[in-house]
Formats: sequence, C-alpha cells, structure tokens
Amino acid sequence: MKKWTVDAAHSEIGFSVKHMMVSKVKGSFASYDATVEADETDLQGALIDFKVDVASINTNNEDRDNHLRSADFFDAEQHPHITFNANEIVKKGDDEYELTGDLTMKGVTRPATFDVEYGGKGVNPWGVEVVAFSGEGKVNRKDFGLTWNQTLETGGVLVGEDIKITLELQANPA
Repeated sequence: MKKWTVDAAHSEIGFSVKHMMVSKVKGSFASYDATVEADETDLQGALIDFKVDVASINTNNEDRDNHLRSADFFDAEQHPHITFNANEIVKKGDDEYELTGDLTMKGVTRPATFDVEYGGKGVNPWGVEVVAFSGEGKVNRKDFGLTWNQTLETGGVLVGEDIKITLELQANPA
C-alpha cells in the first residue's frame, strides 16, 4: 500500500440540495485534508480519512454561507469539521467501488456510502505521480441534526432533506 494526500488545488468536494422544491443550490468546501493509504489499482482494504473545514463552505452567496455556518445548520463554531473515515470498500467493477464509512457532521456520526471510480494514474509536469478518483453519495441532512427549514406559502419547504455529495479528487504521494 502507498500513502497519498489529496491535492486540494486539483480536487473538489461539492454538494447540492433542492431549493424551494424546484431547483438545486450547489456549493463546495475550499479547505480540507484527506489521506488515502491504498494500492490505487485496488482500493479494497484502503485506509481513507477526510477532514473538511466547515467554515470554508461556499455557495456563492455570503448570507447563505453565513447561515449554513450558524447553529441552524452546521454550527461551525461548536463543530468546525466534517469527517469521514472509510470502514468498508467493496469492488463493484474494474475501476468501480462502493465505499462505506462513518460520516460525522454537527457532532452526529452516521454511516454513509459513496460510489467511487478510479480515474487512473499519471505523471504531472514536475515528474510527480498522481492518481484520481471520482465519487458521489447522498445523505439525509436531518439524520445529522441539520433540521432547520421554512414552510413555503405554496406548500412544501425551502430546503430539501437529501444532500448529494460529489468528490473529484487528485492525490499525490505523501
């Protein structure tokens, strides 16, 4: 196994959620640390850990970002990080895996599953070997204590429950 660190300059942790039951709001986190200890050609048995800085949330709207940092949602002051620690990786195809682990948000830990695809390996212009992975999963925000919402006059709610999480990761040897 080889140890890799995620290159944040060439990676993204994103999310989307239904807004007013008709559209989607997208966002990302700009600051995070992640390590992967694995044989990149076979992720089974890999050690994967993520630590995301909640304060780095960005939805391209400062007021919304501040509200998401508040106690109504992530409560970044009391719970400054979102973490994920993989505990089961099942190979589903040649370069496809199902990754399950413990996701912690706002002090609540629940299992979460991501579909992950190995994108391949290359050498960057500086001679450093890099690997890439893509992933996506979905969690219900209420399972993590993110329950704030507002009822709409037309019926329904302002913020959907299901959060789609997307990962585009490039990693360098540690």
